[in-house]
Amino acid sequence: MNTSKLEKIVVAALEDIKARDIEVINTTKLTAQFERIIVASGESNRQTRSLARNVQNKVKEAGGEVIGVEGEDSGEWVLVDLGDIVVHIMQPAIRSHYNIEELWATTPAARRKAAEAARNGDE
Repeated sequence: MNTSKLEKIVVAALEDIKARDIEVINTTKLTAQFERIIVASGESNRQTRSLARNVQNKVKEAGGEVIGVEGEDSGEWVLVDLGDIVVHIMQPAIRSHYNIEELWATTPAARRKAAEAARNGDE
C-alpha cells in the first residue's frame, strides 16, 4: 500500500474516535526509516487505546500490515508502527512534555543551529 493511501486511512481512523490535534509530519528528507509520523491526542488512557486499536483495525481491513504496537498497557503514549508510517497517540500532558513534533519538524542541522543560538542567547 502506498504511503499516501495509508496516511489517509490512519487519519480517518483517528478522526472516527475523535482524536484531537492530528498532525502529519513528512520525514522523507530526515530519515530513511519511515516516511511519515502522525501524532494525535487522546483525552484518556481508554481513548488512546481505542484510537490505536481503530488505527490497527482500519489498516488491516485495507490490507495493510501492523508491524508493532507499544504502550497499550499504560495508554499514556501508544505507538503504532505501520512501517512507512509511525503513529504516536498521546495524552496532552505527555505530548506537551516530549514535543516530538518539534523534534521531527526540522532537519538535524537546523536543530543544531537553533540549539546553538539558544545557548548563545541569539534567538
